[in-house]
Amino acid sequence: MDTASFDALNKNAVTSASIMVPCAWLTEVASYAKDHPDVDFGLHLTLTSEWKVYRWGPVESKDKVPSLLDSAGYLWPDSPTAASHIKPEEAEREIRTQIEHAIAVGIHPTHLDTHMGTLFNSPELFAVFSKVARDYHLPFLALRLPGELSKLLSQLSDKDVVVDSFVMANPSVHSGDWKDFYINAVRDLKPGLTEMIVHLGHDDAELQAVTVDHPDFGSAWRQRDYDIVTGPEFKKAIEENHLILVKWKDLKKLLN
Repeated sequence: MDTASFDALNKNAVTSASIMVPCAWLTEVASYAKDHPDVDFGLHLTLTSEWKVYRWGPVESKDKVPSLLDSAGYLWPDSPTAASHIKPEEAEREIRTQIEHAIAVGIHPTHLDTHMGTLFNSPELFAVFSKVARDYHLPFLALRLPGELSKLLSQLSDKDVVVDSFVMANPSVHSGDWKDFYINAVRDLKPGLTEMIVHLGHDDAELQAVTVDHPDFGSAWRQRDYDIVTGPEFKKAIEENHLILVKWKDLKKLLN
């Protein structure tokens, strides 16, 4: 999460934000969280490090989670590779450490989700995900997914909150169609619980350096997301289609 995400939260364009604990500037997020206790902050549990030159490792000691590391000592660069190497018990050790570290710096998570969907990549990793979330009495991102992924829902209990659908711009969406994609997504939402996932950032020199050679989810991508969800047309579409915005804090109440 970066400054653009803070801006969007201040404009009420985003109801919840997710934090990647292993990454830089966590202390800035912690400071913001302390000053804004009503903001919804989840943890984007992180077992991958995808950028070309800006890399990060685990929060736990590396000797305790060796299966999480690539040959350079960072987290694996993509979810399939990570899932094929990571031992579930080491994944659990790392994500518990991420949660405890976030709490230690003053962030009180409202929910858990998974960076790049890594914890959806096997039944064993999803079992770790759901177990840890329940241990901390937190709602977690559980989606009604198609195909083989739908089998993951068999691990859920009646008390778990399930998201019926989600919306996220994918690489097939042309940059010129960005606004239409989101406005149409709002208009076409079906009854139920939907999560719209946006990646917010400024297309500046700093983020361009971080996301170099990575056009998908890169700096321009994040600027487009930011511009759309903070713009008047998006807000108008939400109002005209009578959407009810909910926070993960609201969903957390369902666990009690």
